[in-house]
Amino acid sequence: MMDMALTLNLVGDPEADALLAEDPLALLIGMLLDQQVPMETAFLGPKKLYDRLGGLDVNTIASMNPEEFSALCAQTPAVHRFPGSMAGRIQSLCAFLVENYDGSVEALWTDGNPDGKEVLKRLKALPGYGDQKARIFLALLGKQIGVRPDGWREAAGAYGDDGARRSIADVVDEKSLLEVREFKKAAKAAAKQAKK
Repeated sequence: MMDMALTLNLVGDPEADALLAEDPLALLIGMLLDQQVPMETAFLGPKKLYDRLGGLDVNTIASMNPEEFSALCAQTPAVHRFPGSMAGRIQSLCAFLVENYDGSVEALWTDGNPDGKEVLKRLKALPGYGDQKARIFLALLGKQIGVRPDGWREAAGAYGDDGARRSIADVVDEKSLLEVREFKKAAKAAAKQAKK
């Protein structure tokens, strides 16, 4: 388990944030869900699953009937705005962890004492994790969880920069959440402008 004394403020809901701080699977699923919804909505998803399943267990999720798990994700309030496709991604992620890491999420950053580059490579191999999501998660581990393998900042790229306000890795309170939102909005506008 991760450091139980850890305090996160990714959702702004004390119970949901406590779950993210205590359970690496919750954090990994939250990051997986962080697309096409507000960040705090994505990271609230694991708490919804926890409440409906009576806990978060990688083996249980991986082995559930896909239709039943999808229905569970779709219950109001849904785990994500696309509950069906996200249910499949969550189950794929859990199945991958069971198959490759004996169901241990922490093994991603502890097995064989990996450096930042290796942790990034392992995160990128996860179903539903592309390069950007893997870099953001690595930055989140380093900045807020205290998981800092050698070279983690370099491997995380700009997301690892000290004092950045680029992603969920930088959200520690309401003010930083708004700053990250502004950064994302400006980046989207710049990308749109560059296409013209």
